[in-house]
Amino acid sequence: MLGGRLFIIASLFCCAASAVNADVITHIATKDKVVALTFDACEAGEPMAFDHGILDYLLAREIPFTVFASGKFVATNADEVEALSTLDFVDIENHSWSHPNTMNRYESERVVHQVERASQEILAVTSRAPQFFRFPAGNYNEAGLKAVERLGYRVVHWRWATGDPDADVTADTLFNRVMTNVAPGDILIFHINGRGYRTAEALPRIVEQLEADGYRFVLISDYIGRPHPRTPPGHGITVSARRKFDDWKNRAALGVIMHAVN
Repeated sequence: MLGGRLFIIASLFCCAASAVNADVITHIATKDKVVALTFDACEAGEPMAFDHGILDYLLAREIPFTVFASGKFVATNADEVEALSTLDFVDIENHSWSHPNTMNRYESERVVHQVERASQEILAVTSRAPQFFRFPAGNYNEAGLKAVERLGYRVVHWRWATGDPDADVTADTLFNRVMTNVAPGDILIFHINGRGYRTAEALPRIVEQLEADGYRFVLISDYIGRPHPRTPPGHGITVSARRKFDDWKNRAALGVIMHAVN
């Protein structure tokens, strides 16, 4: 029963993209054993926050990852997003303003409004314009896709879905699903807004097994589009964001110690 539910979830994520996938990036074109970890940070209605079980692990290990954030999420978590954006192993990219799951029904003008409003918020908080866009739930139509591309974006989705927003999916299922399906150049999709219910539990096992299997982790921008600018961590950020950054450094150091002990 659970396997069937996972198949349905994966199908829902992928079916909309399959209709017009010629210009949608679903994997990195390389034979290198690399994987791009991506995390959706969605906020539609109620305020959402980062899942620090996920975030602290990534920061402690300094593992490259890309956050696809809705504009509302960025506004709600501005200090943390700003601090993250100064790290050379983190990219903040566009995931629409309010995360509507039915953008495949939108006229192109509504799609553009969602993208541009989110872009303005991300630029204001991070001082860097996003270059990649991910449609909420992977749902889009041809007119919307072309409208996003005319704005200069590359649309980045995934080859297969982990299914981590399903509260019934266990950490073991997530781990096994990744290990069964992963291939060089894959773009893995998880959620970092509290809706990846077992992701924090599964992620260390996933990362460490992939490393044991010879994989390394990369940013999408290492291979596609503009490379991430390399600047000193925490350089030029606001006082409140600096506090967040220093708190992360302290927690990351503690996380490394606890991981070594365990």
